[in-house]
Amino acid sequence: MDGNGRWAKARGLPRVMGHRAGVEALRQVVRDAPGLGIEWLTVYAFSSENWARPQGEVADLMGLLKLFIRRDLAELHRNGVRIRIIGERTALAPDIRALLDDAEVLTAGNRSLNLVIAFNYGAREEIARTMRNLASDVAVGKLAPEAIDEALISRSLDTAGMPDPDLVIRTSGEMRLSNFLTWQCAYSELVFLPVLWPDFSKTHLEDALASFASRERRYGGRPAAREAAS
Repeated sequence: MDGNGRWAKARGLPRVMGHRAGVEALRQVVRDAPGLGIEWLTVYAFSSENWARPQGEVADLMGLLKLFIRRDLAELHRNGVRIRIIGERTALAPDIRALLDDAEVLTAGNRSLNLVIAFNYGAREEIARTMRNLASDVAVGKLAPEAIDEALISRSLDTAGMPDPDLVIRTSGEMRLSNFLTWQCAYSELVFLPVLWPDFSKTHLEDALASFASRERRYGGRPAAREAAS
């Protein structure tokens, strides 16, 4: 969800106004997703690198997270949205951790949409943390080194039990993943849009889904038509 700061700057507004507009765009996408057949929606809300931003902006982002959950949790729960959180939580303030935990517990039984919030998340940190845990298990004899394979690593990541993303949408014209779900996105389709996140609409989402539907996903194999002809 990239481009909040540039959206605000283009309008002569403080950056926090861009982040607030970005929250409104997120609210609308969450409402639109189930009607478009989307069962899993993962949003990159706060990266582990975002701590390097000015302290005031970090405080604004934390405040917006709390506002989003406190203001929207009842509606999300009423609409059958299940909230899942990925990322490192131990360094977060206790009130933030409690809020995230409460949101997960309250919505655990919901099924209309799985909303995964990547918060204090970085893919490299996730993989490194997972490797440390597996190495510790090997060191104490709980795990044999030869038992470590792709399936075990996937089951040990923050996204354990979740499907890998079919489609990754990056807004604002940037063409990179920026440390987002690097392991899980090995075979994801990528769509890069020039629109800034606060301007992202249902039409943009529908266009991205149409682009995804037009692509042939081979997972390293040969196209079916070409295979049949050979």
